[in-house]
Amino acid sequence: MSRELTPFEHLVAQHLCDGLSNIAVARATAHSEKVIENTVSRMAPVFGIKSDSDTNIRVLLALAYRAHFGDGSFDKLDIGCSHSKVGPDGKSYCDKHVD
Repeated sequence: MSRELTPFEHLVAQHLCDGLSNIAVARATAHSEKVIENTVSRMAPVFGIKSDSDTNIRVLLALAYRAHFGDGSFDKLDIGCSHSKVGPDGKSYCDKHVD
């Protein structure tokens, strides 16, 4: 990453990972849709994502954010990670997404 994300950028990225639209993120954060659009645009270069007509920046941002900060959005959906293993305690864990 070229710089650290601001707390607001983290919040927006988490909402993107949850699959929310810009208008839904705006409602959830009490900001305008334009503020969310601008925030998404500012975040793309942080992860080295370049805009072009064939690239969906929101999808790539969500993927990059998950890769860098974890897969917490999947926990909310109750979808198991493809790397999941069952530990000796009987609980499922991801052997690739551990700190």
